[in-house]
Amino acid sequence: MISTHRYPIGIPGQKWTDNDKAAWLDQVTIKRSYQGEVVTKLKPLDERFDLIQYGALSYNTEKYPLFAIKTRKWDNNKPTVLITGGVHGYETSGVHGAINFVDTEADSYCDKFNIIVAPCVSPWGYETINRWNPNAIDPNRSFYKDSPSEESAALIQLVDSLNTPILAHIDLHETTNTDEIEFRPALAARDGIEYIEEMIPDGFYLVGDTDNPMDDFQKAIIESVRKTTHIAPPDNEGKIIGEPITQPGVINYPTKKLGLCSGLTDSKYCTTTEVYPDSPLVTELECNNAQVTAITGALDYISKHI
Repeated sequence: MISTHRYPIGIPGQKWTDNDKAAWLDQVTIKRSYQGEVVTKLKPLDERFDLIQYGALSYNTEKYPLFAIKTRKWDNNKPTVLITGGVHGYETSGVHGAINFVDTEADSYCDKFNIIVAPCVSPWGYETINRWNPNAIDPNRSFYKDSPSEESAALIQLVDSLNTPILAHIDLHETTNTDEIEFRPALAARDGIEYIEEMIPDGFYLVGDTDNPMDDFQKAIIESVRKTTHIAPPDNEGKIIGEPITQPGVINYPTKKLGLCSGLTDSKYCTTTEVYPDSPLVTELECNNAQVTAITGALDYISKHI
């Protein structure tokens, strides 16, 4: 349904100018602390894992260092798993779910896998509770060569520096009410198109790769998460966010074509999680746990098929 809501920045039907982008940035404020809520949780993990800094955002290099966590029993003869969170910084459970996985579960898998976790790819977005970076660029549409997003470019460089194939990539996301209140209306305004309202799925779902769907892999994750939280039902047309479901709780996107983080590598197993923290049926803890369960469900499935 085309909305009558008018975003307060820009001229309807026209793409944003640099002045419009500056006006948008001017109204963005800091709402929480990356250092206080994320970095402080990462530092203690350095006792059991390798905490590496793979860059820093130029907006404020001291405030926004980029960290990744690597398991210590690294061996290029073992398969390597990449886990990412906070590509969209506002998606809280992706960040804290990734950290919780390292803290509580990663030890159980490091004999079989090399694991590298980038828990908060977009720390400025985390602090401002934002989908974009300060240049009004979506990092999760920017995973390609010569990326315009420094968040995406830094992660690409990190993965390249590993110099080893990535067997699996699990990218942790969530959908909140602000997607329809703020982020999608802003996107339509930025691109000079009409904003069409969508229904936010109530529950957990996955986005696989159209070109490499790995249906059984996705199903295993859904069945694992089902024990932790509810799975999003399709709408009356059998779709989730406008895409037809391929099985309960799963849709597919052309991840590489869209520049999505989950299409960053040529991994055999890849998926994007989506949690709905604004659902009346869940708590913040359950959302974080759902992300952890998605990772362990994925790794348990892969363990049986390698």
